[in-house]
Amino acid sequence: MLPTTNRKSVEELTALSKEFREWIIEMLTEAKSGHPGGSLSAIDLLTALWFSEMRGVDSATQLAEDRDRFVLSKGHGVPALYAVLAKKGFFPKDELKTLRRTGSRLQGHPDRARLPIVEASTGSLGQGLSVAQGLAMGLRLQKKNSIVYCLMGDGEIQEGQIWEAAMSAPKYQLSNLCAILDQNGGQIDGPVSEVMPIEPVCDKWAAFGWHVIDINGHDFADISKALDEVRARHERGEKKPVFIRARTIKGKGVSFMENKIEWHGAAPKAEEAARAIAEIRASR
Repeated sequence: MLPTTNRKSVEELTALSKEFREWIIEMLTEAKSGHPGGSLSAIDLLTALWFSEMRGVDSATQLAEDRDRFVLSKGHGVPALYAVLAKKGFFPKDELKTLRRTGSRLQGHPDRARLPIVEASTGSLGQGLSVAQGLAMGLRLQKKNSIVYCLMGDGEIQEGQIWEAAMSAPKYQLSNLCAILDQNGGQIDGPVSEVMPIEPVCDKWAAFGWHVIDINGHDFADISKALDEVRARHERGEKKPVFIRARTIKGKGVSFMENKIEWHGAAPKAEEAARAIAEIRASR
């Protein structure tokens, strides 16, 4: 069995996530397009997963068979994933500057053909949980002890295919599947509560047969406790998949982006990027 990635303290994870927020702003500014709001809301979750929880995801064991898997269903948040992968050493940090360029490995949505550490090509919203379920079922057939984590957006779970997978996974008792909802409250058309309300979201997933955990998605102690529970339940042989509702803030870490729908899919201009980076650095 692969060892868990070296656990980081809350202070170390906090420092990493602030560094990644800076990188996200830099790459989106260079690309002149992309999605800062959902990347910034998700980065704390990805930092905890990749640097303190997932097994077999160090660059030396890039595609180890026993590795844990991560599927970014909300594919437009991929700048957050690229920042994490660069820090882990899967490609040089300078390559972040090629985000969204023609021919780049770092496309605007995850592209497994160009970057094999990406477990699934995603971005057509609503499909990632089905992919993650398939991976979880395959790993169980192979008698692997790996866990599959799938990060979804709250606008995304308005899609019907998400709910088909939500109904299916408990039937197959996939304790090696963890669905994480980045609930930042916003989507490109406006507030989720106005476009298509999803509440009571925790009650719905519980009713479908998932074990539900409700956390603050920016509190590393809260995140780590939830991920520990996922691992413990799986290793005890519990039967239910796990759903984590992570309450987050769209644009977290940059005050003029926080909870602003207009920053869902608009890249900062140079002056805005300078303000954002200065604010992030001042918070360290």
